[in-house]
Amino acid sequence: MKIVVLVKSAVPLTSAVKVDPKTGSLIREGVPLSVNMWDRDAVELALKLKDKYGGEVVAVSMAPPTGISGLKSLIGMGVDSALLVTDRAYARADTWATSYVLAKAVEKYVPDFDLVVAGEESTDGATGHVGAQVAYWLKLPYVYYVYDVEVKGRAAVVKRFLEDEGVEEVYELDLPAAISVLKRSQVPREVRLSYKLDAESRIKVVTNKELGLETECVGLQGSPTIIARVAESLYPPRRKALLQGQPRDVAKKLVEVLREIGVLEL
Repeated sequence: MKIVVLVKSAVPLTSAVKVDPKTGSLIREGVPLSVNMWDRDAVELALKLKDKYGGEVVAVSMAPPTGISGLKSLIGMGVDSALLVTDRAYARADTWATSYVLAKAVEKYVPDFDLVVAGEESTDGATGHVGAQVAYWLKLPYVYYVYDVEVKGRAAVVKRFLEDEGVEEVYELDLPAAISVLKRSQVPREVRLSYKLDAESRIKVVTNKELGLETECVGLQGSPTIIARVAESLYPPRRKALLQGQPRDVAKKLVEVLREIGVLEL
């Protein structure tokens, strides 16, 4: 079987995420990127399926040119080949425009796929949208939060776990299909140097010149998401005050201060 794994070059730590206050877009220039850690769960599940049923695993990523280093590490894990779709026209895309580019790249360069696998979410955007949206563009059945897959002929039996409800569910999907993998459900295997030796020769880099998408459908132009406001911080600024006097008077003053700054309702 042929498995496509969708991979994002993400900001590895949420503390390093920066947002342009004017556009609401993530700032990636000058920020080190790496393969989104939850996508490695997706890669590991895909490689387990390859080990069990045979076939091929292809990683597909829309990223800046620096994304090639992350794809090399995935080949070091055992991925057979990778496709990096990169173009300035794709910059500042939301999940809708990103999923459109990824779907069109899969259609053109891996048309004979059996399964599309995505991570649950990314460490920077954390929307969990892209897997479902790619499934929409490719007209595929889709299941979230998958931790195990068994292939039976032209069908896949997938098991998923809903953390909030504590419920396990089983679905049978006709192939081709798409899934996203529950984060922390896999233990990604180590990168082997021997696998990476010819990694660059197994990575295909394409731009919009080759993909041929209308510019109004990609990047910022193709992104319907509107960021109305960007908060400078998720947390209120720290305030200091010294309240002196009798305990009853200090407590009364403290309540007044908390009401003034909006912590307590009036």
